[in-house]
Amino acid sequence: MSPSTSTLRLWPAAMPGRLGVPTALLAGIVLFLAALPILTMIVMSFGATGTLQFPPHEYSLQWYRAAWHTFVAPAAGDAMSIGDALRTSLLVAISTMLIATAVSAPAAYALSRCRFRGKPAVEQLVALPLVYPLVMLGLSLLLVFNALPVELGVFRLIIAHVILVLPFTVKNCAASVASIGPEFEEAAWVMGASPRRAMIDVVLPLMRPGILAGMLFAFIISFNEFTVTFFLYGIDTMTLPVWLYSRTVSSLDPTVFSFAVFIVAIDFALIWLLEKLVGDKGVAL
Repeated sequence: MSPSTSTLRLWPAAMPGRLGVPTALLAGIVLFLAALPILTMIVMSFGATGTLQFPPHEYSLQWYRAAWHTFVAPAAGDAMSIGDALRTSLLVAISTMLIATAVSAPAAYALSRCRFRGKPAVEQLVALPLVYPLVMLGLSLLLVFNALPVELGVFRLIIAHVILVLPFTVKNCAASVASIGPEFEEAAWVMGASPRRAMIDVVLPLMRPGILAGMLFAFIISFNEFTVTFFLYGIDTMTLPVWLYSRTVSSLDPTVFSFAVFIVAIDFALIWLLEKLVGDKGVAL
């Protein structure tokens, strides 16, 4: 028996579309390690004691009841209630999503269809927030906003979040434009449509998967953003992640785990919605 034959018998080739045993085992380990922090947080949220013990010796829903009480009846000494922080997060996330999408759709079309001097530099600038240190970005934006003669308030957060999500919205819109050949627009022109009508009636509907994917990614990223927000928030513009952090500074409040489970549930629901609405037709990371 040749060495190659024995090797084939020890490691049988996987059928097309199926994972081999070593690959499946490695993928399972990686997925488990990726999900481990979330699983730990979920388990800790059901603990029955006020101390950090993993795994908890007893389980109950007391911290979920305490979290609900904090939501409906915030303490008078809190600088900002969780309801106000949630409203601020939703306002910033929705505004960021709409503004970034409105900017990214025409930008992605121009970058995909047009040729102009400096195009590679523009593409690199759009992707720069992906590699720029978030701490330095937050500090830089803080210095810029403080130098302005007007107080921007919550618009500081919206501007910063738009900068952060632009790479995701532009890349997803560009992925949809790349799948739309110029013949679609040419056919519309032949039928008598103006370039503007061809864009509105032909190109934008075909870009729908990428636009939806970019919108949902923008909302998720903005809703969960902490690092840059920490440099820019004010006492009246505290977002939910910053509010949760404030509950862990002096002593860890176990209700934070319950609120975190709520946020993760929202994120999972949005990702599920993204999969149902778009699938893999317009998702680019």
